[in-house]
Amino acid sequence: MPPGRLLGEVFRACPTGRRPRGRPRTRWRDYISRLAWERLGVPPDELEEVAGEREDFNLAAIYVSDAQYNRNVYFDTLPQAVRLYMLYNHWALKVLLYFFMLVNLSLAIFEDPAVYPLPIWATMLVEILCLLIFTIRLIHYAKVILRDKFWKDPKNICIIVILTLTLVDMIIYGALKAANYYGVRWSRVLRPLLLVNVTEGRQLRRAFRSIRNALPQIFYVFMLFMFSILIFSLMALKLLGKRGLTNINGTPYFTSYLEIMFDLYVLVTTANSPDVMMPAYNANFFFAVFFIVYILINTYIFMSVFLAVVYNSYKKYLKEEVRQLVRAKRHKMVRAFGVLQEQREEGGEPVVTQASWNQLVRLVQPNLSNAHRELLWSVSDDKNQGAIGKVAFVQLADLLNIEIITIKSRPHPLQSLCPSLYQSAPSKLLCQLVQHRAFVMVYDLIILVNAVFIGLDEENPMIANSEWVFLALYILEILLKLYVFEPRVFFSKHSFWNWFDTIIVISALIATIINSVMNHFSSRQILDIVFILRVLRLIRVVDSIKRFRIIINTLIRIGPAILTFGQLIIVVYYIFAMVGMELFKGKVTFYEQSSTNLAKAYCGNPLLNGTDFAKLNYCKNNFNNVVSSFILLVELTVVNQWHDILYSGFATVTHISARIFFVLFHIIVVIVILNIFVAFVLEAFFVEYSVDKSDLQTSLERKIEELELAVAQYVTLQRVVSGGPIEWVVHFNITRPICEEPSKLEQGHKLRDDSQL
Repeated sequence: MPPGRLLGEVFRACPTGRRPRGRPRTRWRDYISRLAWERLGVPPDELEEVAGEREDFNLAAIYVSDAQYNRNVYFDTLPQAVRLYMLYNHWALKVLLYFFMLVNLSLAIFEDPAVYPLPIWATMLVEILCLLIFTIRLIHYAKVILRDKFWKDPKNICIIVILTLTLVDMIIYGALKAANYYGVRWSRVLRPLLLVNVTEGRQLRRAFRSIRNALPQIFYVFMLFMFSILIFSLMALKLLGKRGLTNINGTPYFTSYLEIMFDLYVLVTTANSPDVMMPAYNANFFFAVFFIVYILINTYIFMSVFLAVVYNSYKKYLKEEVRQLVRAKRHKMVRAFGVLQEQREEGGEPVVTQASWNQLVRLVQPNLSNAHRELLWSVSDDKNQGAIGKVAFVQLADLLNIEIITIKSRPHPLQSLCPSLYQSAPSKLLCQLVQHRAFVMVYDLIILVNAVFIGLDEENPMIANSEWVFLALYILEILLKLYVFEPRVFFSKHSFWNWFDTIIVISALIATIINSVMNHFSSRQILDIVFILRVLRLIRVVDSIKRFRIIINTLIRIGPAILTFGQLIIVVYYIFAMVGMELFKGKVTFYEQSSTNLAKAYCGNPLLNGTDFAKLNYCKNNFNNVVSSFILLVELTVVNQWHDILYSGFATVTHISARIFFVLFHIIVVIVILNIFVAFVLEAFFVEYSVDKSDLQTSLERKIEELELAVAQYVTLQRVVSGGPIEWVVHFNITRPICEEPSKLEQGHKLRDDSQL
């Protein structure tokens, strides 16, 4: 048998390791054995060698995939464990896991207190199914990694504890309900912690680590901040406590030390300013100096110090985390190289051949085109030796993380249909006008004029009819661009603004036609859609201004990380919502506007009669279900009027100690999490703007520069595929919860694309 014959035929038959369609459900090795014995006459010893080669490729593919997606899993390298790990990382199983995560979290909508009540047995059956899926996923993971690593991993222990406690709570709660006793579902606060501790939640765990790392520094500043409040509270008690001052509702003013502490803490958020100051200010303008000094020190200085401390800590640990990710990635790539390395000549350096490299890339990314794979190889093997060493091989994970967009030069359809007309002088002049910068500026001016007309009275016939003029101009713009640019390029999947303009204009045209045809019979919903579409058209002007474009590109680039912080907020909200529903459910009742119930005046609770909470009609701000709880927590995050919700609301219907719940929420969400989010955004925009302003080398920039060096080697290459010239366009897509800086090369090409289209 010629060398390599069986290996090539096997890989061509099934390069991904799955059984071919139509074959019996036999194991891969049995299939290969029959193929080798019946067709090629391969002895068993050679067959074992081929099977070992395939296992090596699977192992190397797993190492490269982990390096590409920054997975840091210490899996077992036995062939069976490798196959299980490949199955564990399959996208379908991940989607299934997140689906049941969502179902598990959504059970709060149907559980008491519910938005849509369901029987207890129904919600419990669904929850048991979710727990079963999580358990199977955990067992699958345990089969993948080494046993000692599994039991030393804290997240696995957390999942086991959460599943056990949830099952125990379900049994106890079900028994209490069956016996008609009151029960509390205390394990519901543990549900979002599953989202944090699953293997796929590594981005969320990094966000929590950022909080944990910042806490020691925040703690000392917070203690100093609280000490300042205590000192100012004591001074306020001595200055104002015995002057007989009263609040606007007639209650004594600043006579209780604890009340003063709480009022001054709220004043830091400016929610009760200037209300808390007015009784003292009305008595003597000198007392206003006290509050001004307090606000200056605690609101402006201490809150700024909080942000500075959080930003410094975040940046410090972010750099260290990036270094660890880079080290882990290189370590995995070195191990992959060690699996596939060959000794081409005696005494020479070990290398990986092009055949092995191609087969590895096919396993890691089966959907990669041949041209794309050849391009990546040309970058790695810049000397055309047919093999690469360790240094070039380690770059593979970074190369696979670079998104390559191919744009094939095609002639315009009109050039084939009517070449004489399309190539005529008037046609060329029209193309030059459409591609000129003045064309973009004219339509930007039209958009701004349209914005003025949108804000004018719709009842005026001239204003109403002007919408048709603007629609005609927008449609003319799209038609002109389609005349100048090849339609498939104009509507490529990466031409976001072209799709956005076309969809908005066509939707507005359809909605306006429907609105005109129906005339007086048009519904309010159609009118709302028309108004929204008109306003959305104004967004396109953003892409015409360079600085706006930088901001938008930055927001798009940090979008995945923003979603990570969104998950973090949801986890914290969910925990506080579950606790809040158990503490405050049924304490406040909302009545519809049409209700004639007298209890509507005091939100269904006589204790609220005459309070600011009832007078301001805050009755819908309650913890009677998970939806209203989330909305209330968002209001508390904004902190405006939160003292009215707290003091004259829930503290009144329960106990003054209810303030602890709300103050704790404010500290965790507003002071800690939001400051970390602000620190992240600051770092992201600092890196973005540093491209033009400085050469400051942070750990993030050094990593990006490493990628840019790889790009610079091949971005100028031109290849011919299927008879047509191919232009390679580079976009970075690095899967890490950090801010990436775009290459100058990418920025230049992007600007050229925007100016042309």
